[in-house]
Amino acid sequence: MLISPRYSSQLRSTRLLIHRRRTIEGRMYSENGSRGYKEAIVALNSLQSNASVLASIQAAGPQPGERVFGQTTYYLRRLGYKPRDLNVLNAIHISGTKGKGSTAAFCSTLLSTINPSAKVGLFTSPHLVAVRERIRINGKPISEEVFARYFWELWERFEDGHGEPVRADLPIRPAYFRYLTYMSYHAFIAERVDATIFEVGVGGLLDPTNLIPSPIVTGVSSLGIDHVHVLGHSLGEIAGHKGGIFKPGVPALSIQQQYPETIDVLRARAHELKSSSFTVVPPRPDLDQLVIGLAGTHQKQNAAFAIALVNTFLGSPRLPSSYSSHASQIQDTTASATPSDRLPPLPLDPSPRLPDSADHQLSKLPLDLVQPKLSDVFKAGITNTRWPGRCQTIVDPVREGVTWYLDGAHTVDSLELCGRWWHQEFESSIPSSSDHSSSDQRRKILIFNCTFGRNARNLLEGLVKPLSQTQRNPVDGFFDQVIITSNTTYSDGKFKSDLRSVATDTQSDPDHSIQQEIAEAWKSIPKSTRNVMVTGSIEQAVQEVVKQNKSSRSTSVLVTGSLHLIGGLLDVAGFEDTL
Repeated sequence: MLISPRYSSQLRSTRLLIHRRRTIEGRMYSENGSRGYKEAIVALNSLQSNASVLASIQAAGPQPGERVFGQTTYYLRRLGYKPRDLNVLNAIHISGTKGKGSTAAFCSTLLSTINPSAKVGLFTSPHLVAVRERIRINGKPISEEVFARYFWELWERFEDGHGEPVRADLPIRPAYFRYLTYMSYHAFIAERVDATIFEVGVGGLLDPTNLIPSPIVTGVSSLGIDHVHVLGHSLGEIAGHKGGIFKPGVPALSIQQQYPETIDVLRARAHELKSSSFTVVPPRPDLDQLVIGLAGTHQKQNAAFAIALVNTFLGSPRLPSSYSSHASQIQDTTASATPSDRLPPLPLDPSPRLPDSADHQLSKLPLDLVQPKLSDVFKAGITNTRWPGRCQTIVDPVREGVTWYLDGAHTVDSLELCGRWWHQEFESSIPSSSDHSSSDQRRKILIFNCTFGRNARNLLEGLVKPLSQTQRNPVDGFFDQVIITSNTTYSDGKFKSDLRSVATDTQSDPDHSIQQEIAEAWKSIPKSTRNVMVTGSIEQAVQEVVKQNKSSRSTSVLVTGSLHLIGGLLDVAGFEDTL
């Protein structure tokens, strides 16, 4: 594939700057004698691309696929690993636009419940408060000591290169997310985990989690429009990227999609990549009678998908021995090829051509495999799953009368689900003996922010859509107060190192113009409250909630729009123990 002059001219200088900066900082940290957790976080943050670099990269458009894929495998070789070494991780690989993190959490808890003595690795992103949250074993983030150990081991391995020639066009170490992905591979191999679940970061096809040649099973959660500067503007393009995680001889599963046209693209991708089967997982009505560990009616679909993925895992001929006795009741009806030691050729077209129907005869997994009987162990796993920051309710133990409703929704579809969840939670907390005016005694506050490049008006309209369609008359203004905040954690500019994001250029926006634009977008929504304010930090937003709560009997606060916002609020409010 030819690289356009526009791409080269816009990125050559910025990539050179990244290369020089990381090389200098890499040498600095290599010479630093102190190598604890705090130093690891500082070094890790040096691998982030700053706001101006990200803007240049986004303006240039997507990188050519073979370039990205070549970089990803290059860094793996510098660590001394080959792709086939990752097959030992016995992975469940999940992509999607929304619900993939929750599905991954369900899978992790299910596997730990099925075999409590097994080691189950889980890699997700982003983190909320501590970067260690991204790499978990048996549901718990690895300790600071373990994180530091594996971080610095990788730091040295990238420096050494294991005989892989240095590329002049790339820094010695990869960028932030890639580094953490490689670190998860390294940590899980070193810890000898029995199974792993990998949540894709962005897309799937070119994501660094897509280096495992033969996961046990692959799955795509709900699809929608997101990351258009990388994945494309159409659902077909996005589905093509998400389905890029499918592998030869490996079962490919999809949740029942909201947009049916994406199923055709996913099926075509599974055919192209020679998956052993392609199966759309149906809903499970029996989950209506079960208490789901994660709030929100949409989590029933994610739970059903997780059960299908885990049961397919248990039915695989490649099932790790640590699970063989626990899966004896599962009839082995799957078909799987011999695991591949090599990554398949990269499909460069993100929107695969649908083959003729005569050539397109991918089998489906048996229904009793993807929708097994809801045994006690499955019930326990689904009920006991926890995933902070997603439809999470916290009754504040310090700020009397304040209840926080936290959801990291950041797409139009997920914010609509968030709005529906918020309405159900708010209405259900009103005593049944009370009339509707009782709810007016509770102050309703929205704290919102969205990351740069997202359409705030569309996101906010998604949030209020279910609020305006309720059977009762819509609450006037939806909220009594709307607070639009930046993602800066504290008013003095200080932050926990784990929460630092150099991708946010706060110094170049002292007037918070982005937040002002979001505030105007809110005001343009019909029937929305005009009580809107902008704060420069999450700490100021929390202080405003405390101030307004003094004049009301109780206050319900919905915080949404960004997982970074949720993480900052958990830190400011002192809720780290909920992670």
